Amino acid sequence: MRCPYCKSGDSKVIDTREAGDTEITRRRRECLKCEKRFTTYERVEGVELIVVKKDKRREQFDRQKLMHGILRACEKRPIKQEKVEKMVDEIETEMRSREETEIPSSVIGGLVMEKMRKIDEVAYVRFASVYRQFKDAKQFMKEIEEVLEGKRK
Repeated sequence: MRCPYCKSGDSKVIDTREAGDTEITRRRRECLKCEKRFTTYERVEGVELIVVKKDKRREQFDRQKLMHGILRACEKRPIKQEKVEKMVDEIETEMRSREETEIPSSVIGGLVMEKMRKIDEVAYVRFASVYRQFKDAKQFMKEIEEVLEGKRK
């Protein structure tokens, strides 16, 4: 691991910890040349996931694209970044735990909708409007009524 201060390639690991309940390992290192300490995060490289779009196109799963879509729905809502990151981690973990490596975009959208509904109703309806491509206000109203009906149960 290259030192961020002096760029030396020689360092030793001082401490290793699992970063929460995720599959990330946090390592505290010390440079053997300049003796400064720095932290690195290690994630196991999983199987490459392919997203199958509605029009049958295939593209590599992009975690940042998923994060961006969720953050757009959460704009100006009282939702912490950590909560969104945790949601993305959970969705990615669920996708990687499946046997197939080609995941339909509808499955990913369904996972987002399921988790978003539990976090924030407004963000959920925003995401649903884009994901389901609402054409008019009636579709918004129908979705809002379903959210309200779910609260009454």
